[in-house]
Amino acid sequence: MNRYLFLFILPLSLFSQAQKPKSIILMIGDGMGVAQIQSGRITKGAPLHLEKCSAIGFSFTHAADDFITDSGAGATAIAIGKKAKNGAIGVDAAEKPQPTLLELCEKKGKATGLVATSSITHATPASFIAHVPNREMHEAIALDFLKTDIDVFIGGGRKYFRNRSDQRNLLQELGSKGYQVKNNWEECSSISQGKLACFLADNGLLKVSEGRGSMLKDATAHSLGLLSKGKKGFFLMVEGSQIDWGGHANDAQYISSEMIDFDDAIGEALAFAQKNPETLLIITADHETGGFALQNGNLEKKTVEGAFTTGQHTGVMVPVFAYGPGAKQFIGLYDNTELFYKISALLDLK
Repeated sequence: MNRYLFLFILPLSLFSQAQKPKSIILMIGDGMGVAQIQSGRITKGAPLHLEKCSAIGFSFTHAADDFITDSGAGATAIAIGKKAKNGAIGVDAAEKPQPTLLELCEKKGKATGLVATSSITHATPASFIAHVPNREMHEAIALDFLKTDIDVFIGGGRKYFRNRSDQRNLLQELGSKGYQVKNNWEECSSISQGKLACFLADNGLLKVSEGRGSMLKDATAHSLGLLSKGKKGFFLMVEGSQIDWGGHANDAQYISSEMIDFDDAIGEALAFAQKNPETLLIITADHETGGFALQNGNLEKKTVEGAFTTGQHTGVMVPVFAYGPGAKQFIGLYDNTELFYKISALLDLK
């Protein structure tokens, strides 16, 4: 009888141990609301990769000083677990620097990375590594990259590291810290180990519809390959930056193409998580942009007719998708700051 009881208990104990991940992939579709997701699905003409995530929730996104958040306050809330004023990066409402998820993971010995289709000093990626009161302080944000031990970062923003008002060449300084500094994707993709700083543009990257190619998907896969070499797990934040830009432009086609591109990157992350069961994938947004609505469409022609209430952000809640150990923790409705605490608890960061 005891033998059968042991055989019953052992799988349960193993199941329990598997409920906490070793690694986190956090993917943020900037400006991505439910209409943006559905527009991508319709214009793709097939289910999106994110639909494979059965754990689904929603988060509320207001800033400390406004009903409508910007990307700085929205991403900062996720990164530090505290509300911030609009424009702030990695600081609380009193403009006091707070440790970010990326920094806390570094202290735990985990590898860390950031990927974006904007400048790497842009509001969302910056919120996970920098601490400044204003998101426009790009040169100060770039300096904060040298104050961490981040392993991999890929995006635009080269000019904030090289053509600086203080005459410092942070590209050279990164090199002296052991980073392999690369300036195009061919060079970047050739790196198979070690620290990588990859700058693919002076500022933001091209639209995917204008020739960016599969950079986001490829950079996600490449970052995962590098970060997964560590024995203590990793934290990777990937941003689909330009879904937001399509919303600001009130351009439904721009939104749809960037949404599909972001979902292609999600596909890479999901495939990795499926092969590495100690990995938790979380997909969310910092806010919705444009008040985007689908007024009409054609499923056979794969087209949508969009309408917009604004060229700015809105205050609607945004979706959260999760896949992997701990995914059920993200079901329900909660403030965006709760993402920090849920991730921190799962990784035992505090």
